[in-house]
Parts: sequence; structure tokens; C-alpha cells
Amino acid sequence: MFRETRLAAADLIWPIFVTEGSGVTDPVASLPGVSRRSVDGIVEQAREAVSLGIPCIALFPYTQADRRSDDGAEALNPDNLMCRAIRAVKDAVGSDLGVLADVALDPYTSHGQDGLLDASGYVANDDTVAVLVDQAIVQAEAGADIVAPSDMMDGRVRAIRMALEMGGHHNVQIMAYAAKYASAFYGPFRDAVGSSGVLQGDKKTYQMDPANGEEALREIALDIAEGADSVMVKPGLAYLDIIWRAKQAFDVPIFAYQVSGEYALVEAGVAAGVGEREALVMEKLIAFRRAGCTGILTYHAPQAARWLANA
Repeated sequence: MFRETRLAAADLIWPIFVTEGSGVTDPVASLPGVSRRSVDGIVEQAREAVSLGIPCIALFPYTQADRRSDDGAEALNPDNLMCRAIRAVKDAVGSDLGVLADVALDPYTSHGQDGLLDASGYVANDDTVAVLVDQAIVQAEAGADIVAPSDMMDGRVRAIRMALEMGGHHNVQIMAYAAKYASAFYGPFRDAVGSSGVLQGDKKTYQMDPANGEEALREIALDIAEGADSVMVKPGLAYLDIIWRAKQAFDVPIFAYQVSGEYALVEAGVAAGVGEREALVMEKLIAFRRAGCTGILTYHAPQAARWLANA
């Protein structure tokens, strides 16, 4: 009765990885318990999410090497892996489940960066934004409910919002990765989407310095002004102060991504006998809610939903 903060399955978004083929379940070694699934398997996971009361899944593609290029052109293919997965999920479960689509080029580029490179190897912001707009439209046309630009290019939210409106996609929301830090916690995710082995350089020219907090508030304010319906702080646990400050400053939904490295550390701790999985996971998730999160993207979503149902 006196509990100040509550957590429910409805507060969770389940990130899942899609790969080519049929009947494929491909475990990600650095993410124990997480696998890439072919489109038919993604549909099974979508139905599982509905049954557990999870309101949204987030899709991330593992693009085959022969479809990666310097310009990430496969991102604009209306029949690419992501679009096929979106259509299959919406055909299977319709409006019972939201589909969030990642907007960024790193799963599609041969160099692993989130944008296009100029002659010097620097990520070209404006050229990249033009491609991201087309990528978001392709995903919206496939049936995505939310497009989530995770690239951290400046000005992309305004450009995507204008294109969505002009294209008649008035109800497609934008969840902006507004404060995405150049973090050491992304390694297993890059393994999962196949960009870790090809990444050239780092992403510090466009992702944020972990030492900066005021900059995060400026970035969030810009994305809201440009038309974001909700914003995200990434990673999660190391940036609870940013979540709290954002919640105090802005009257919009704030999400956190409990990223792959955070998930993997919990699993490693459980395997080492540091603690019990349910207790560790639930304490971390309630911390996100206590800090002000509207919702949390977490690979533990299905387990957490089951624990909550049995509480």
C-alpha cells in the first residue's frame, strides 16, 4: 500500500534480433540466453510478448555481410530483413503489439559506423540524415508503430518528422535516442547485429562523452523541439542521474535502454554465484522506474513479465 514505485509488464519493451533463414535460432555467445531468430521465430516471440502483457518489441537486424556496403543501401530496401519482420509481426498480431524499428545504418554498413563516411573517414552528419529519413519511411510503410533513430546525428528528428507527416504516416511515433553515450557497454549488441568485427574506429564524434550531463539535457531538448514523441537515455544504470534530470526538466515520456553489456554482466554475476537472477534484475528495473522512466528496453523483459505475473 505504501510502495512509491511500481513496475509492470506494461512498462517493458523487449529488444529482439532477427536474422535470415527459416527455423533459425542462433545464440549470441556474449548475450547468454539471447538468440537471433529468423522471421518465423520473431513471430513466435511477438505472440509470446502479447501473452505476457509486454506492449512493444524492438527489432534489430543481423544483416548478412554480402548485403552490407559503405553507403548502407540495404537499409532502404523495402524488402530487407527488418521490413519483412515488421510485416510478419503486424500480420500475426496486428495492433495487439507495438513494433519499434531501429533507425540507424550500423547494421547495414561495411564499416560499422552509424552513418556515411566522407573522404577522411569522418561520419558526415547531413548526408547521413538524408538516408535516415528514407530508412524511417521504408519502416513506416512496412507497418512500424514507432521509429527510433539511434544514430545521434543532429537534426534527424525534425527531418524524419517532416517526412512522416508528408508521407501520411501521422500516427507513427518517434522515440529519439536523445542522450546516447559513447559507452563501453555496447559490445554484446554489436556482436548480435554483426557490426563489432567490422567497426572501423569509434563513435565518439557523434555519441556523447560519459562525463557530460548538461549536454544530455541540451540534446534531449533539441529532439523534443524537433518533434520527438518520447526520448531515450542509453545506457541505463550508469546514467540514472540523467534520467532523473530529464524527468524533472521535460514533460515527455522518458525511456531507458538496459543495454547488452548491462544484461551480460547480470548473467555473468548469476553464473558466478554473486546473486539470484530475479532479485538482481527486478532491483535494477525498479531503479529505472524510480529514477523517472516511463518504460525500459530490456533483454530480461519476458522473464521479468513472468516474475511480475507470479508475484
